[in-house]
Parts: sequence; structure tokens; C-alpha cells
Amino acid sequence: MELFDVYSLYDIEPVRGKGSHVFTADGTDYLDLYGGHAVISIGHAHPHYTEAISRQAAALGFYSNSVQNSLQTRLAELLGKTSGYDDYHLFLCNSGAEANENAIKLASFATGRKHVLAVGKAFHGRTSGAVAATDNPAIQAPFNKTDNVNFVPLNDIEAMRSELATGKYAAMIIEGIQGVSGIHEPTDAYLREAEKACRANGTKLILDEIQSGYGRTGQFFAHQHSGIRPDIISCAKGIANGFPMGALLIAPDIEARKGMLGTTFGGNHLACAAAIAVLEVMEAENLVENAAKVGRYLKEELQAIGKVTDVRGRGLMLGFEVDGYSGSELRRELLFGHHIFTGGAGQATLRLLPALSLSMAEAQLFINEFKKTIL
Repeated sequence: MELFDVYSLYDIEPVRGKGSHVFTADGTDYLDLYGGHAVISIGHAHPHYTEAISRQAAALGFYSNSVQNSLQTRLAELLGKTSGYDDYHLFLCNSGAEANENAIKLASFATGRKHVLAVGKAFHGRTSGAVAATDNPAIQAPFNKTDNVNFVPLNDIEAMRSELATGKYAAMIIEGIQGVSGIHEPTDAYLREAEKACRANGTKLILDEIQSGYGRTGQFFAHQHSGIRPDIISCAKGIANGFPMGALLIAPDIEARKGMLGTTFGGNHLACAAAIAVLEVMEAENLVENAAKVGRYLKEELQAIGKVTDVRGRGLMLGFEVDGYSGSELRRELLFGHHIFTGGAGQATLRLLPALSLSMAEAQLFINEFKKTIL
């Protein structure tokens, strides 16, 4: 049996990792500024994390959600305290797409409505409802296409207000920062007006913080830079540092009825142990503050390079272009020529999504090697 041909693969196989570095079988060291697509939040093979998973696996790796699981309660308490949403409720699942599926479903249950407002160039996942709210026809099968989702341009306040004023939308869903489309931010004014318009029209505001959350932008969630409080927040990627997990933070006024949502594997013992360890490391090592500091340095250094254009994003979620290079050419030269992993978006954008533990010395190493590549 062969693998279904889905991904274009680089001719590199990391076999182990440590911090912000991954290593191939022959010992070649690569600086990882991609974090497995923003998943590695506290660094590869962090000793506290690996010990927590190993200890839990030796005790009880899994039991279903038909019994009590005190690890879920501990995670909810810790996440509420760390994020500033201690009055919200927590639903645990397995991935970002599943989180967004349940967020949309929950908003529809709460409002009795069936329409969703999304934003141009959005990416919310590849499962049925999530991909319907994704502005990319190439990944929507005929089954996924629906008249229940409409799109408005990012940061067009009047278009957003006009749609929400119809009163037909169960939810508006928006990324804290658009990742797949190339690191595009909603303005503070746009998010504040979206919150206001949703409240006025009985629409639930869903913030997709799957890539932009968990400290990546220098706040726990990217939308917190704007001072808003959404009705539902979806999380995944960095939540468990590579262990498959997703979550929803749900405002206390949204009713939880038994049987409304459900999951077999969500919130299992190993996933919770991993997620608790992530939050413990983030607090002990001040990783949110580190993401803000190191990200600020990277952005300033990149903006000072003449060939680099339009540096976007916050903290350790950055995107930019380089005159004379396509994104794939540049990633390949950095990967193979300078042993640095980076990400991309579209034809031209380079994305940096490293672990929140990236050091200033590692950031300086990237800038030095990057200049050698393009200058």
C-alpha cells in the first residue's frame, strides 16, 4: 500500500528535536522557524512535557468521556486563569477543524439560525462545515458548497455591518490573524465593530485562534490586542505541543445541553496531560512575553532589509515577501542551503511560526543567514 498523494514533500526527514532545532538521521541540525505549522509552542522534546506524557501513559492513556476525568477540570482551571477567560466553559476535541465545526454548530443551536458570515481569504479547516466557511474553492468538494455561508472582505466595516444587519446570521467567524492566506490582520477597529454589530443583531462572534492563539502574538489570544471578548474561541495547534487536540472556550451565557456536542477522543488523559504541561511551561518560562520580545526584534530586523517588503503580523507569527524570490525558492534555499525551516503561503509569502521559546540568539542566527541568502 502507498500513501495517498496529498503533500509536496521536501527531501528531509527530521528524526528528533530539541527546543527550536530538529535533526535528521545523519545529525544535520536545522533551526526550526516553522514549528510544524505553529504547533510546537514550547519547543521540541521539552523535558517537563515529555515527562508529563510518559507519566500519564504509564498510568492511564485513555478512557472515554463517560467517566469523570479530573485532568479535564485541571486543564479548564489552568487555561481559564492563563487566558483571562476563567468565567468561560471549555469543550475539548481533537483538532482545529473539529473545534470550528463545533463552534458553528453551537452558535446555530444557540440562535436557531443557519447562516454564517465569514471573511475573504479565510481558512478554518478541511472538514465539511469548516471548509464551507473557508474562502478557497479548490478545497471545497461539491458536497461542501452551501448557500448558508457568505463572505465579506477583511477589514471592510461597512460590508460587515450591512450583512449582520440582516439578522439572519448565527455566527460570524474570523481568524485572530489570517495564517494560510499569508498573515493578514483584522484591524482593532474592525474587530471592535464586529463585536458591536454581532451583539446588536443577535449573532455569535467566533474567533478562530487556532494558529494565532496560545501566546503566539505576544498576548494569549491575538484578539486580546483589540480588547474584545468573543462568544466562542476555537483553539488547537499549540495547545498540546504536537499531541492532537482542539478546544472551544464558550461564553457563560451559551447554554450547554447534554448531547448537544460530543467526542470520543477529545479531552483524553494523554491529551490533557500534554496540554497542562504546555501551560505550565508557558507560565514558568514567560513564553508569551518572550514571543512578544523576540517577535518584535525579528520584525524590526526584517523591516530594515531593503529587499524585504510588507512585514506583517505580531509576535512570532510573521509573514513577508522578498523582491526577486518566490516563497518556495526562498524556503528551499534556506532549508537546504542554510539549514533553516520556514513556512510559506501562496506564491510569495514566507511565514515564520517558531516555538514561543525561540531565543534572541536563534533569531539573530536566522537574520544573519537570511541576509546571506538574499543579499
